[in-house]
Amino acid sequence: MAGPLAGVKVIEIGQALAGPLAGVILADMGAEVIKVEKPDGGDDARLWGPPFVDGDSVSFHSNNRGKQSVTLDIKSAADVATLKRLVQDADILIQNLRPGIVDACGIGPDALMAVNSRLIYCSIWAFGYTGPLKLAPGFDPLLQCYGAVVTLTGRPDDPPTFCAPAINDTATGMWCVIGALAALRQRERTGAGCVIDASLFESAVAWVQGPLNTYKVTGDPPKRHGAASATLAPYQIFETADHPICIAAGNDRLFLKLARAMGHPQWCEHPLLANGRLRAANREAVVDAMQPVLLTRTRQEWIGIIGEAGVPCAPVNDIADLAASEQLQAMDMMRTLPGSELSIVGLPITFDRQRPYPTSDSPKLGEHNDSVLGCLRPDEPDRKGLKS
Repeated sequence: MAGPLAGVKVIEIGQALAGPLAGVILADMGAEVIKVEKPDGGDDARLWGPPFVDGDSVSFHSNNRGKQSVTLDIKSAADVATLKRLVQDADILIQNLRPGIVDACGIGPDALMAVNSRLIYCSIWAFGYTGPLKLAPGFDPLLQCYGAVVTLTGRPDDPPTFCAPAINDTATGMWCVIGALAALRQRERTGAGCVIDASLFESAVAWVQGPLNTYKVTGDPPKRHGAASATLAPYQIFETADHPICIAAGNDRLFLKLARAMGHPQWCEHPLLANGRLRAANREAVVDAMQPVLLTRTRQEWIGIIGEAGVPCAPVNDIADLAASEQLQAMDMMRTLPGSELSIVGLPITFDRQRPYPTSDSPKLGEHNDSVLGCLRPDEPDRKGLKS
């Protein structure tokens, strides 16, 4: 079944994570995505392993499924001319090259939108298109540090701690797609393309908007609370007789249900626990009351008791637990790439209750040079790195 973006043509001049992630989201939704790679090695993520499958990293397969790969040297005038011909009928272009490169090579937004005024030109930056750091390179860990999230993660006495997933790369790829789709809708009204800019820095700021907004009001830097919420209690991980559990009783109604389910309704009348504001201010008292009780039963027992009472709770899964979970299977999130035995996580969205399937495996470097670029330079001889 054709995806919702069938007929949309996307050129991706991206590597690593944020740009390719934006491209694979569009590809899974049905767009034709042509990935432009450097002839010498292609996307650096091809080597981001182990593990490797069919010569490329699992990370590369995950973020480049369903695309076509062509090789162009954007420092070559001839190849830039070919790229401009390729862009003439494109709808969206995504690039996340090092700041300054596209303009230096003559493929910035002004140059390419002069070729195609309907083009939606999306740039993914490290720190943004302006400001003192506009030309600075950036990777996710750097922006987790600059954006302060490492100072909010972990227990009070821990050193600055990274979030394990590449949260800024992932968010920026998603923001890029949101902007591109909005620009497609705008183009329906205006007939004109648009320049979209997103950056890891802006994504990093967006992640910490709550603490930043609070700091601007109070002037007090936020403290770390480990596996607990900064503003709600009980809203954290607790130990049980065998494995940890997360309990999220985020309002007075839920806390009443929790207290009754745990056999201690009197907690709701305790002077330190009677309402949400008091519980947040006296988190240690909440933990001191709940933790000994939770240690008397296993996690699965408590999930049954607390869950049946209507209080949100969940096991603290590791990746193996998640992979084996019934909910993952029920939601049909894993996808086996066509022509491969590799199983990867699919697009986290469904259309009419159907999750998109990748149209193909990830491409070999330059695999589609003939089919995509051949007609764009009919009079030119084959050159090394330009034909598969």
